[in-house]
Amino acid sequence: MLAETWLVPIEGWLVDRYGPRPVMLAGGLLVGISWAMNSVADSLWFLYLAAAIGGVGAGAVYGTCVGNALKWFPDRRGLAAGLTAMGFGAGSALTVIPIAAMIKSSGYQQTFLYFGLAQGLVVFALAWFMRAPDPSFKPPMRTQAPEAAAAAVRRDYTAMQMVTTPVFWIMYAMFVMMAAGGLMATAQLAPIAKDFKIADIPVSILGLTLPALTFALSIDRVLNGVTRPFFGWVSDKIGRELTMFLAFFAEGVGILLLGKYGQDPLLFVILTGLVFFAWGEIYSLFPATCGDTYGSRYAAANAGLLYTAKGTASLLVPLSSVLAATGGWHTVFWVASGLNFVAAFLAILVLKPMRDRMKRAAT
Repeated sequence: MLAETWLVPIEGWLVDRYGPRPVMLAGGLLVGISWAMNSVADSLWFLYLAAAIGGVGAGAVYGTCVGNALKWFPDRRGLAAGLTAMGFGAGSALTVIPIAAMIKSSGYQQTFLYFGLAQGLVVFALAWFMRAPDPSFKPPMRTQAPEAAAAAVRRDYTAMQMVTTPVFWIMYAMFVMMAAGGLMATAQLAPIAKDFKIADIPVSILGLTLPALTFALSIDRVLNGVTRPFFGWVSDKIGRELTMFLAFFAEGVGILLLGKYGQDPLLFVILTGLVFFAWGEIYSLFPATCGDTYGSRYAAANAGLLYTAKGTASLLVPLSSVLAATGGWHTVFWVASGLNFVAAFLAILVLKPMRDRMKRAAT
């Protein structure tokens, strides 16, 4: 995750300077090479090396696609970033079953090799169709979202200029809080279900019956994908900060309810769905807000620099195991929900006034 997130600013800078195609081509090659290396890995260090190479490739593909979407659709940045982020997650959801089936039938070596070569070739082929909009590009005439109308009068900031503004660091802190709070609850879903003694209890919803943990993981993947374009679209309509407040607050409430009622198998499935639905939108709201605030020209590098907050947050996730060992899962839930509530109120009480001042100063 660190290789994927912390190198995205450099990859974004390359996108802004040379265009998306060469970065995507390199990303496709690195992803294919990584999986091929995994297929012949015979030591732990070699496996780590392959994972790092794959992380760099995945980050190059993700950062390029999100940054380019922000440039092509400045009037619908929330929806554009959300659809792109959903696509990134949909790939893993669609391949879980066939990868598991091939591992069972042919072993992990062939699975790594064939799936790695396939996805590397797909990315490499599609990269040739990628291009950035011309500097004079303007979106088609249509009713502009409130955020786009304000962004049209703003100047373009480089990454170095961006980091000198307090708004960036407020967004970065909020991103870390939301990513860490969500990961604390979602990354530990299996041990939570086992400690609650409901992991294997059957749950029936709409005629479908699955073990509680399996059901939760299946629903959560879908909701975590759908939420990204949904809240992105909502933010295009009602504004970024208000959408952040509503989603982040809902996430905090969902985590608290999960801690209180999660020992019921049905409620465990439903509440984890709410938690995932109110968490995944960070991958559309923060890039869109960054593009609105700092312009389109350097959008890939700027969004990539903000995206490193995900890597920073991942370093805090092991603390959830420490908290669980010392204070139980309820302590984890309280801390995670608290981070979400703080981020929610920062959006309305701090980020919005600061961005409004930047808008007025730019007009």
